[in-house]
Amino acid sequence: MIIDTDTASDDAVALIMALVNPDIEVLGITIVAGNVSLQQASINARYTVQLCGQTIPVYEGADRPLQRTPARAEFFHGDDGMGNMHYPVPEHPVETKPAVDALIETIRDNPGIILVTLGPMTNIANAVSKEPDIVNNVSRCVVMGGVACTVGNITPAAEFNIWCDPEAARICFHSGLPIEMVGWELCRGEANLVEAEIEQIKDAGVEGLGEFAVDINRIGYQINRELLGDPGMALPDPVAMAIAIDPDICVKQSRHYVDIECHGELTRGMTVVDQLNIAAEGGENVSMWEPLVKQGPPNVTVCWEIDAPRWKALLEQSVGRRFPG
Repeated sequence: MIIDTDTASDDAVALIMALVNPDIEVLGITIVAGNVSLQQASINARYTVQLCGQTIPVYEGADRPLQRTPARAEFFHGDDGMGNMHYPVPEHPVETKPAVDALIETIRDNPGIILVTLGPMTNIANAVSKEPDIVNNVSRCVVMGGVACTVGNITPAAEFNIWCDPEAARICFHSGLPIEMVGWELCRGEANLVEAEIEQIKDAGVEGLGEFAVDINRIGYQINRELLGDPGMALPDPVAMAIAIDPDICVKQSRHYVDIECHGELTRGMTVVDQLNIAAEGGENVSMWEPLVKQGPPNVTVCWEIDAPRWKALLEQSVGRRFPG
């Protein structure tokens, strides 16, 4: 696995889930600006790697979107991206190789690799634009991004990661990558961690992982309940990582043509899912009428529902694992 992330509070929990899993070999972590600046996201990733007792290489990439003004989400994650916990600067160093080169080389050298994206897709877009053939070596590209026919979390129509750099997302969604879209909506409702479950995660954790996972998400927990009206703590990136680790956590999925809105005044970053295959080339309903816009064949596997208890069990198991060695 290789992971691309704009490391803030929920990204760090997702990293832990992969780093401590004995069945997952993380070959590298590439950093993109998004939730926080590139430099802060790099610090947060390296601190998390160090906390897990590992030396996984961390590579820094794009410090801004392809065309847009950079946007941040410190209001949700804290000034440091980690719930304003202000952990020490990590000893784990950053690699000198650029993230795009690391992505290209790692994917090319490891046919069948799983690519997990937890932030804006700028690094991935730059990599597949530079070397389009690498998409053939990716067995799964699990994307925490977008919303499938539902409400957004940064605008009424869009999820933050896609909204930050819609042009990059569009390049990736049309690149041939085997994308599995794990939308923000999947972390809501039953998938939220309620108070008793949060305490259970803290109690189950070893080597400080449980408390770390809860502490860094404390600001998001408050916002999620008070402003969004959800029942507890939402962890979108860990949900996506859970599906990357255990695909059976996604209990309902289907293939669709998905495009990214880049020009709409109200809908920038919207993941437009052709749920009824009305306009998809070869779609079963395309003969019903002549679509206004001819689109392509299904290009994305959309996850619609998850097994919430199974995802929570994997999270608890992850923070309860002792470090290798």
